[in-house]
Amino acid sequence: MDHAADAHRTDLMTITRHVLNEQSKHPESKGDFTILLSHIVLGCKFVCSAVNKAGLAKLIGLAGETNRRPFTLLSLIQGEEQKKLDVLSNQVFVKALISSGRTCVLVSEEDEEATFVDPSLRGKYCVVFDPLDGSSNIDCGVSIGTIFGIYMVKDKDNVSLDDVLQPGKHMVAAGYCMYGSSCTLVLSTGNGVNGFTLDPSLGEFMLTHPDIKIPKRGKLYSVNEGNAKNWDTPTAKFVEKCKFPKDGSSPKSLRYIGSMVADVHRTLLYGGIFLYPADKQSPNGKLRVLYEVFPMSFLMEQAGGQAFTGEQRALDLVPTKIHQRSPVFLGSYDDVEEIKALYAAEEKKA
Repeated sequence: MDHAADAHRTDLMTITRHVLNEQSKHPESKGDFTILLSHIVLGCKFVCSAVNKAGLAKLIGLAGETNRRPFTLLSLIQGEEQKKLDVLSNQVFVKALISSGRTCVLVSEEDEEATFVDPSLRGKYCVVFDPLDGSSNIDCGVSIGTIFGIYMVKDKDNVSLDDVLQPGKHMVAAGYCMYGSSCTLVLSTGNGVNGFTLDPSLGEFMLTHPDIKIPKRGKLYSVNEGNAKNWDTPTAKFVEKCKFPKDGSSPKSLRYIGSMVADVHRTLLYGGIFLYPADKQSPNGKLRVLYEVFPMSFLMEQAGGQAFTGEQRALDLVPTKIHQRSPVFLGSYDDVEEIKALYAAEEKKA
């Protein structure tokens, strides 16, 4: 027996062990959050498997046919037609979250209305999520992902939309799971940011990116330049400065995938700035506040970066609708400071 190898394995940190360690710092906790997170992780594993099979299913003509294999998750999809991945992913997460017994309100990008959990199954958490962000990219193999944020309610027996329509700074946790060349789950419970990678042989998310810190300034910028003709002045000036710096520094490199999870993941690890500004065609921006802007802004701040809407700190925004949109600029601290200065200068002119 290789004792050295065995000893090395005991150092491996699973996501469950990590969350239990975090829980132990709060003696008053009853394990509800750990149970909720284990159900989110289960949903991510299922969606990862479905995403990996989607291209093959389409290639050999399975899409739209009845799946006759008795393949279930939480009594889902057994004997049903194969569904579009975003619809399937949504059903998986709704079922997983409700069956945890720890949620009371769910807001999904796929559902027009919020879901209020049956009182007999209610817990103290609200979960906002985009079950499959970037799903239009799946045919070309681009990384896509699930984004989620978690709020705690004051009274689970008396919940309303106001429990969800809170500023992002009130979230107790946020994260995303990226389905790409590997399956990576990035999580913050308000005490830094950690990244976990799914080990398919174990079926476990292992800690691979402990205590992620975004560089203070980055060499990359990420924006859809196809919208440049509709940008406001500060955004146009900032991107011009990225390409043609006047202080003798090197220009920044453009990286834009068009899948928010993938673009933000790269920005978090390598530094730089991700921009989705308002423009003439989308004066309120395009990204959704509750389940795109807030969770990603929460992670950026926890990693030492910033997130800004063009008017204020992103996490201070108070949403009035569950599918409200907002512009966002997030990433390295110094890069976001630059765009903030340009907006402040523009405001002074006005």
